[in-house]
Amino acid sequence: MEQVSLSAQKRTVLGRKVKTLRREGVIPAHVFGHKVKTIHVQVKAGEFDKVFEKTGETGIIDFAVDGEKRPVLVKNVQIHPVSDIPLHIDFYQVNLSEKVKVQVPLEIVGEAPAVHKKTGLLLTPVTEVEVEALPADLLEKIEVDVTHFENVGDEIKVKDLKVDRAKIEIHTDEELVVAQIGELVTREMEEVEAEIEAEQAEAAEEKVAEEGAPAEGEGEEEKEAEAKEGAEATDKAEGQENKEETKVEEKNSQNG
Repeated sequence: MEQVSLSAQKRTVLGRKVKTLRREGVIPAHVFGHKVKTIHVQVKAGEFDKVFEKTGETGIIDFAVDGEKRPVLVKNVQIHPVSDIPLHIDFYQVNLSEKVKVQVPLEIVGEAPAVHKKTGLLLTPVTEVEVEALPADLLEKIEVDVTHFENVGDEIKVKDLKVDRAKIEIHTDEELVVAQIGELVTREMEEVEAEIEAEQAEAAEEKVAEEGAPAEGEGEEEKEAEAKEGAEATDKAEGQENKEETKVEEKNSQNG
């Protein structure tokens, strides 16, 4: 993986006062590590964004603090829940001769024939795995090739991931499935849908039984009342029209 550089300065602004740094486009951070004294630092937001885009949390950064270089990994980035702006960064200083543990993301590559033919659904229950390796041997990502997934049930487990086992040790359970072709509609979903339909039908039957069928003649009074109201409304409208016509005729006679 390409090693990139990032400059930082020791930080004297601490506590709640760091808000002033963020307003100036600076991110508060600190550097720590095994047998390393923690130091408070600050980095420019724009420069960090460019570096983090390349390295993620598995790439070594040639970190210069007031000119003193240190190999570090980005251990954690606290993000504002609304603006997504980085609020604080943890840099972990590594010893290039000592192994470290990190989470490496999995990346699905290729298209599964079962998905293309719409005979199955691609499931990815695991998106990252924990690995241990020397800092220089860390991977940015581990690719998961699904181009041979043709049938429902085809799967790849952690133990099937293609990495150099001589350099990289995977600590995640090797029997975990990281990618699998599932049914478009699973049996579990069908059973749930059948249960819902049965409950709806039962509720409808109970409602009919509770209300019962209407007795003979029941509702006739309401119908007659509605008809009467309709007739009265019609008569009223017609009467209004007749009045308007009479006024027009009288006015025409006077003008004549």
